Amino acid sequence: QVQLVESGGGLVQAGDSLRLSCAASGRTISSYVMAWFRQAPGKEREFVASISRSGSSTYYPDPVKGRFTISRDNAKNTVYLQMNSLKPEDTAVYYCAASLSGYYKSNVTPRDYNNWGPGTQVTVSS
Repeated sequence: QVQLVESGGGLVQAGDSLRLSCAASGRTISSYVMAWFRQAPGKEREFVASISRSGSSTYYPDPVKGRFTISRDNAKNTVYLQMNSLKPEDTAVYYCAASLSGYYKSNVTPRDYNNWGPGTQVTVSS
């Protein structure tokens, strides 16, 4: 199992940018498909982005496509989520997730991941 801890969340205004980090420990993340999910109060956990084991490929749903960028630095055992042009509807707790199984484009539901960080709050005011 790999331990994950997110950081970088905070309160920003619409149009601002944030860069979230996911620091992994215990295991090397090079063997894991990595992803970001988010969950707003009263809502189901929502897929945000995934990245292949090598970092060569990424996948995004339409609500964040073109605004968010997932990246990874396997040497630093860290995954990032660059969020630009933030909107109030981006407000949520953002979670980092890891899976040894599957592929970046198929792992788009929470059940595809069994390693999670505790989350970091992102609040976007209007």
